Amino acid sequence: MTDSSATSRSGPPDAPDPADLSIRLGGPADAAVVARLHAESWRTAYAGIVPAAALADGLFEQRGELWELRLTVDYGEPAATPALLLAERAGGDLVGFGYLVPEPDGPVLLDNLHVRPGLTGAGIGAVLLDAARAWTARTHPGAPLRLEVLRDNHRAVAFYERCGGERTREGWTDFPGAGELPEYEYTWARP
Repeated sequence: MTDSSATSRSGPPDAPDPADLSIRLGGPADAAVVARLHAESWRTAYAGIVPAAALADGLFEQRGELWELRLTVDYGEPAATPALLLAERAGGDLVGFGYLVPEPDGPVLLDNLHVRPGLTGAGIGAVLLDAARAWTARTHPGAPLRLEVLRDNHRAVAFYERCGGERTREGWTDFPGAGELPEYEYTWARP
């Protein structure tokens, strides 16, 4: 499930200008910093949407284990290997990330899109989404890009709609520690 806390450029004054961001591919050495940002983003984006217990102590450790596994496992063929896109300011300060998973039936799943809390609304999410679309077009020509987002995460839903995502499905997801929650799927047919 993907989530974003980004909106159009109206973020905090200390947010980086999207034009000054660099996007790079991440790897195993980035697992800890990505896990921390992931947990912090969940705690802010999902507050009031999922039970507080799902966002409580242990979340950093859970995300750490997830990212350590994701970034060290051998996926086999390069075409099946996920990509971690990192958005950084000058000096390597991580401000957001996206995780792309090629699916066996053709689409590419944007499984995570997170912006550092406090920097949302500055265009970082849009830069990451553009980079995800470009990566998909380059590495999986013709494949659609899709993502899933909690229905009640209104900020993220509005962001994906502003960015041209087409709502292609409504369903349910099993959210860790929260059970079944309603979600939407958004698709970009031509990344």
